[in-house]
Amino acid sequence: MKKNKNISIKTEKEIEIMKEGGRILAWVMAEIIKAVKPGVKTIELDHLAEQLIKKNGGQSSFKTVPKYYWTTCLCVNDCIVHGIPNQYQLKENDLLTIDVGNFYQGFHTDMARTLCVRTQNSKLKTQNSKEIDRFLETGKMALRKAIEQAKIGNRIGHISKAIDETIEGAGYSVVKTLVGHGVGRKLHEPPQIPCFLKGKIEETPVLKRGVTLAVEVIYNQGTDQVFIKKNDRWSVFTKDGKLSGLFENTIAITSQGPMVLTELG
Repeated sequence: MKKNKNISIKTEKEIEIMKEGGRILAWVMAEIIKAVKPGVKTIELDHLAEQLIKKNGGQSSFKTVPKYYWTTCLCVNDCIVHGIPNQYQLKENDLLTIDVGNFYQGFHTDMARTLCVRTQNSKLKTQNSKEIDRFLETGKMALRKAIEQAKIGNRIGHISKAIDETIEGAGYSVVKTLVGHGVGRKLHEPPQIPCFLKGKIEETPVLKRGVTLAVEVIYNQGTDQVFIKKNDRWSVFTKDGKLSGLFENTIAITSQGPMVLTELG
């Protein structure tokens, strides 16, 4: 984390390509969210994502990862990341994380959102649903605050600190074993972006114009302890069985400030 070695700098033309790929990805995400309702199988959402990405001239970023055969990662309730789409039927008040990437004209963009599965007529707010809403709003706020720190001259540590302070300040836990990352010609590029400040800020990589990042807020309702599901070797779960959330955007560092390339309307 001490040097900027191997951090890719994108040209304005390359950022424009990523911006278009990100625009497509955000539209795909919006369409997936529209399709989320009780009774829908997660594999159906995955098929929808693949169809929409291909229709718009892209390819699945996640299928470029060795031995991962799906377009999305779909996590339900206590699943944190890398949930494999399957025959599970979503239920009312499930928490669903949608993580998806688009490989478009040689560049990847990556984004994720967590939402509560609810029918249109489920207006009654229980104490539990209010807590879930607070949990989700905290994740959204942490992502906004993290992106605000993504400006020339700041460092990766400023992003990490903003996430940590927002999440931990609300009484939740950041996941320390999973990180955000650089993104571009490869889905996962340097630098890593922890959700907590690791060491001193001045020892973390400096942010320069043209750096593109997938900023991720990965957090749990309970402890930060996790485990990997043995039967698929992908899915990561909370150890205490409590809920988890993930909010992610791909951004570019520009002279005008952070540019969100996966802006969801």
